[in-house]
Formats: sequence, structure tokens, C-alpha cells
Amino acid sequence: MFKFMLLTMIGVLLLGGTISTHAQNETATATKVVKNADGSYTVIEYPVGREVIVNLSPSAALSNGKGQVKVMRADTGTKVWLEVSEMPATAKTVYAYAVDANGEVHLLGPVTVNSGSGQAEFSSDLDKFMVVLSPTADVAGFEADTPVYFRSEVPEGYSVVPTQRTAIDNVRAQTAAVTSAYQVPMLGVPTFGDRTTEMNINFAGELEGLKGKAYIDTRRDGTTQIKMRFDDMKMAPKDKRFVLWAAASTGEYTKLGQVVNTGERQEAEIRSETALTDFGLFVTIEESDVTVPTSKTYSVFRKL
Repeated sequence: MFKFMLLTMIGVLLLGGTISTHAQNETATATKVVKNADGSYTVIEYPVGREVIVNLSPSAALSNGKGQVKVMRADTGTKVWLEVSEMPATAKTVYAYAVDANGEVHLLGPVTVNSGSGQAEFSSDLDKFMVVLSPTADVAGFEADTPVYFRSEVPEGYSVVPTQRTAIDNVRAQTAAVTSAYQVPMLGVPTFGDRTTEMNINFAGELEGLKGKAYIDTRRDGTTQIKMRFDDMKMAPKDKRFVLWAAASTGEYTKLGQVVNTGERQEAEIRSETALTDFGLFVTIEESDVTVPTSKTYSVFRKL
């Protein structure tokens, strides 16, 4: 009897060692989670029909905050349930955003916070995104100085989706006096492909100190979406209208939008779209609302 018990115990120990070794091998071969070192980009693709739990990482200013997101994607859309706790007493409302792989920001909606806690449910048509919570209601893009409470982490077993934004370094804005018709070169939009093209702009001349980014996104329906972001607006002339235009190859101009520099805000944004297959982009500084460009100073996007 004693021998039988001893042999049984040895067998259990050996079996346990086998299971332990097998588990270690599984861990070693598990999907490696890949994300930016600073955790600023955590876009993942959510599978259809599977509930995914995503932890929210608090910012340094909110080190004690806790948050979690539950995402369920279906053929008809995506549901997002969000919960935060241990928020500061001053936080009454926070705003949840979904940021897609193109860097486009989509407002999910507000989250009401009571006694440091809040819950909310949202719907989205996105399948690849990360979640960001901010105290600001009108975030157009998340930069280094954008106020952030939480960013979503990458769940175990998932890898980030590579960013679909393509940067072009050989594009800049030049300032010149206009004495005749505007000479605006075409950007060659058909060569951009089906990804969002990002152009970093540093203005010169009268606009010295003003910075901007243009995002050009061609769509399958034949339209092209344009987003122009201005940074360091306080460095630019006040009480002026900064107007973004699209120039066709025939010399016709389309007003895409404008922002007014009141001197009170740091950044501004223009969003628009065009059916032109190719076009040039330029910015004019106008004294009043106009339907055609009239200023003698403009900044035009050129390929070098």
C-alpha cells in the first residue's frame, strides 16, 4: 500500500512538471504585443463577435485614475462601454474619442463623472481604433500638448495596427507676392494611393512662426477629404481670415474653408472635401469673408 501511494505521488509530480513545462512553452510562444514605446499609438483591430476588454492607462497628471473599456464589434457596428473611477473632484465631464489608424479623431461622446466615477455607452462604425479620454470637448487631433486623462492600452494577445498615414517630407509652403493669376502647382493626388498623406508645413514671410499640417485622404467614392491644422496661431497676424483653397488644373479655385485668428487660441482646423481628381492647395490671408481669393500674400504647397 505504501509503495502504491509513493508511486502515485511520484506520478503526480512528474505530470505536474510536464504541465508546468507545457504552460511555459505556451507563454513563450504567445503573440507578442507591439506598441509605441511611449504608448501614444495603440490602435488595434477588434474581431467580430468577440468581447474585448481594454484597460485605460492614466496620464501622469491622473496617476491614481482607473478606467476600462469593453468593446463588442458586430456586422452592424461596434459598441463601446466605458467606465472610469478615482477621478479628481474637479472632473465633472470627460470626453471619449476613438482615434483610427489614419489619426482621424472621432468623438464618441461625453462621460458624466459623479463622485469620481463615470460610465457611458457609445456606438461607432469603426473597427480599428484606440480610445482616448480628454477634458476637452473639441479635440481635433492629439498632440504632445493636448490634455489627456486616459489612453487605451494594447490588450494581451493583440498587436497594434500599423499607422496608415503616409508622411511626405519634400513639401513646404512658400510665400510670394501675387501680381497676376495664382500659379498653383498640382500635388499629384492620384499618386498618393489609398492612404492618408500627411504634409508638414512651415510658413514663411508674414506667416513666420505659423505651423500647419495638411492631411489628404482619397476615398473609394472618388472624393478626397482634406484636413488642414494650424498650430501656433498666436504667432500669426490677428483678426485675419486664413482661407484654404483648392486649385484645379483649369485655374478654377474652390474655397475649402477658413479660420479666423482672434489671437485667443493656439490652434485651429479646417475640414473639407473635393471631387477634383487632382488639385493644388494654397492659403490666403483675407481681411473679410470672400468667395474667391483676393489677397496679395499667399502660401502655396509645393513639391521640391
